[in-house]
Amino acid sequence: MLEILKILIGILVLILGIPIGNLLANYTKEELEEGKKWFKRIVFLGLIGGLIGLIIQNDVFMFSFFFIAIVTSRSLKR
Repeated sequence: MLEILKILIGILVLILGIPIGNLLANYTKEELEEGKKWFKRIVFLGLIGGLIGLIIQNDVFMFSFFFIAIVTSRSLKR
C-alpha cells in the first residue's frame, strides 16, 4: 500500500510539471530562443535518466528525471 501511495504522489508531481513548464516558458521567452538546442538536450538526458531509474527500480531517480524532461519539454512547446 505504501508503494502505491509513493507512485501516486510521483505521478501527481509529474502532472504538476506541465503548468510549471508553461509558467517558466512565459517568463523566459528570450532564453528559450537562444538556447533551444540545449533545452532539447536536457529533455533527451531527462528521458534517458528516467528510463535508467525505471530499469534500476529507483523511484526518486526516475521521477526526478522525468520531471525535468516534462518541465523542459513544455518550455520548448511555447
